Amino acid sequence: MSSKIALVTGGSSGIGEATALKLQELGYITYAAARRVQRMQHLTASGIRPLEMDVTNEESMQSAIRQILVEEGQIDLLVNNAGYGSYGALEDVPLSEARYQFEVNVFGAAALIQLVLPHMRERRSGTIINVTSAGGKIYTPLGSWYHATKFALEAISDCLRMELQPFGIAVIVIEPGGTRTEWGGIAIEKVRAVSGGGPYAAQADAVATVLSSEASQRRLSPPELIANTIAKAVSTRHARTRYAVGFGVKPLIFLHSVLPDRWFDAILRRMSGMPS
Repeated sequence: MSSKIALVTGGSSGIGEATALKLQELGYITYAAARRVQRMQHLTASGIRPLEMDVTNEESMQSAIRQILVEEGQIDLLVNNAGYGSYGALEDVPLSEARYQFEVNVFGAAALIQLVLPHMRERRSGTIINVTSAGGKIYTPLGSWYHATKFALEAISDCLRMELQPFGIAVIVIEPGGTRTEWGGIAIEKVRAVSGGGPYAAQADAVATVLSSEASQRRLSPPELIANTIAKAVSTRHARTRYAVGFGVKPLIFLHSVLPDRWFDAILRRMSGMPS
């Protein structure tokens, strides 16, 4: 295992940091990539190699992949974890912000996949893990653009899995629920800034209040739970194609699959504290 090379994006905090530490513990030579490379210096004590990368910048990604291949000669595992949640009513969110949400959550992941695949195909082995979200299976109020990116990454992963099967390359989807990371704070800030003062203000206040409530905070999973799931997936001979993990995730996904849409809408509105 010591010769296997892993690249984890969004490695400066949360799920990315926990995953990098777990993979290093498993014996991978692990590169943790993020824009804020200074925030990853403490990881070097664990043997992790910080790597500056901006997933919205093609040159930055090319340079990072080139560096790993020069230093190691291969990439065995790509964990596409970089992403953020941009919330707000669709009417209110500027299209520039919507496009940026796709650049970070979808096109950055796709670009990295394109960069690593030639090397994985040549060796006829490798694993690509796309960290989507339970939000790639269900939806929440005022989250249209965020969920659109996660639904898109789910679809890309399914198509990619079939494309790469003949080359011995695995594609695995990780679908976390609410996790104790910076995600919630960013989503709260976005929804208040974008929709907190217009016709959707009551909905924005309800969503932000529920996200920040003590009850919601207690239900958040530690990022180590997601990291352990990723570790399990890469250590299992016959890994599943997707892993839903976190508080209440599996029941919600199941209910969405069996209930009429308006019934499920009513459940989500109640959970989100939405005004009637």
